[in-house]
Amino acid sequence: MAALTIVLLLLANSIAFAFSLELHFYRKTCPKAEIIVRAVLHRHIQQDPSIPARLLRLHFHDCFTTGCDGSILIDSTDDNIAEKEAPPNFSLRGFEVIDDIKTELEKVCPEIVSCADILALATRDSVAFSGGFSYALPTGRRDGTVSRMADVHIPSPSITVSQALADFQSIKLDLVDLTTLLGAHSIGFCHCGFFIDRLYNFKGTGLPDHEMDSNLLNRLRQKCPTSTLQNISIDPNIFMNEGTLTPFKLDQSFFKNVLNAKAILQLDQQLAFTNVTNKIVTQYVDRPNLFRKQFSKSMIKLGKVNALTGKEGEIRLNCRRVNK
Repeated sequence: MAALTIVLLLLANSIAFAFSLELHFYRKTCPKAEIIVRAVLHRHIQQDPSIPARLLRLHFHDCFTTGCDGSILIDSTDDNIAEKEAPPNFSLRGFEVIDDIKTELEKVCPEIVSCADILALATRDSVAFSGGFSYALPTGRRDGTVSRMADVHIPSPSITVSQALADFQSIKLDLVDLTTLLGAHSIGFCHCGFFIDRLYNFKGTGLPDHEMDSNLLNRLRQKCPTSTLQNISIDPNIFMNEGTLTPFKLDQSFFKNVLNAKAILQLDQQLAFTNVTNKIVTQYVDRPNLFRKQFSKSMIKLGKVNALTGKEGEIRLNCRRVNK
């Protein structure tokens, strides 16, 4: 019986290994896959420097819902409302970049590279193009065949650190990952609607958030008037890392703003007020390369969340719809 148990465990481990993500998964089936992803992405970034921030958010929302299976890319149909229609996903952008990469890959390696891997690889290269460290990303993800709005649960920017940590732990990420990945807010834009309560009526007090720097508060009130509350269609884009000289560079400036009460989102600002996160934030300010190194590690962890491999899922021919 003991011998049989050992054999079964070894067999289970070998099967799991056979269907796990791996570096250079496409080295034989599509050896130029990562080169093509990088080239198409670079063309888009040259036209729009906000693309890296858009793809980082797109990848995060994909992985946080049902796992890194590219289901965020699927369009709704007559009989299904997809993930991208959920309120937290209304402002997601960058879908056209993934479409263009997929088109180029299908010309060279038809039906080989998954949309989930395209999104993960494009996000990895976005980090590098933004000044972060490039990292070796395991690939071999398969595409999910289900995308439902009802499945979407994305941490709100208005929750506490402890609440956010519980959400992160549900996908096997920890406090270091939480603090580090919020550093992605050093680049890109944010709509006023995500933080306007901090400017005028924080937690129903009728007053602004007293923890926000007064100069930042005044600047944001000018850019986000109360009329924004009544008409979401006029909700302007604000730099996530307000006041920085490097709005498209992934660096430690975000963490400096956290320590100086100049973070825009409530959750971001709360990083300054818990002992552990404050210590991590301070380390990142003092040692920028430590942040970049850990950001790469946390992105790799994120990219493995509930990834489909082996015979699971499919390789979508069009990232916006499942195969027939």
